[in-house]
Amino acid sequence: MRQAERLGRILEHLAGNGSVSVAGIAADLEVSAATIRRDLQLLESQRLLARTHGGAVAHGVLYELPLRYKSARYHQEKTRIAREAASRVSDGAAVGLTGGTTTTEVARNIADRQRLTVVTNALNIASELAVRPNLKLVVTGGVARSKSYELVGPLAEQVLADLNLDMVFIGVDGIDPTAGLTTHHEIEAHTNRALIERARRVVVVADSSKIGRVAFARICELERVHEMITDAGADLGILGKISEAGVEVTTV
Repeated sequence: MRQAERLGRILEHLAGNGSVSVAGIAADLEVSAATIRRDLQLLESQRLLARTHGGAVAHGVLYELPLRYKSARYHQEKTRIAREAASRVSDGAAVGLTGGTTTTEVARNIADRQRLTVVTNALNIASELAVRPNLKLVVTGGVARSKSYELVGPLAEQVLADLNLDMVFIGVDGIDPTAGLTTHHEIEAHTNRALIERARRVVVVADSSKIGRVAFARICELERVHEMITDAGADLGILGKISEAGVEVTTV
């Protein structure tokens, strides 16, 4: 198991339980206690937890994994989802991308298309696409969020208000038949909603761990979504309810 994946698993456990023990995590991840101690020391240096005797506790309110640790989770599934999503994009289209690990994979899969206009509020996506002479990149202004690398707030939304997009790919922290699309941060939700409002077609890209989950802030209702692309591990019952709401569901 790679270090980034271990760190993500440790932070997930902290988010759910508030504390971890070295022995418990070492057994769960099938690594040595010494390896877990080094991981905890690294996370403590990044102020993501506080060390205790024999383990660690959450540092403040830990509800959202930093993007650099999310990227190791469900990587193969996200890659398949992104390839399927990229097949929806035609040369010359105007495409929007929110922040997120799956949308980042989508950006990589469309980077070689010709005459694309890509609009994003994600700094990491912008940094990867800025060197591509075959496409036009538009980056919103706004305040940067360190966990998601997204630019959010009134400045971002002011830029988006004057744009028209053929399609937008949305990353979420949860998608539920009743709650709709949700994310952990309310300002991020508002900016993502502004991006959705500028697109003729809205496509959610979400791995199966997001299906049926409800995060803190609502982005929009399901009725605003045209298609969701997920992996085959998603709960079929929940997918059926999402489909009944009028969303075209594609599994890969």
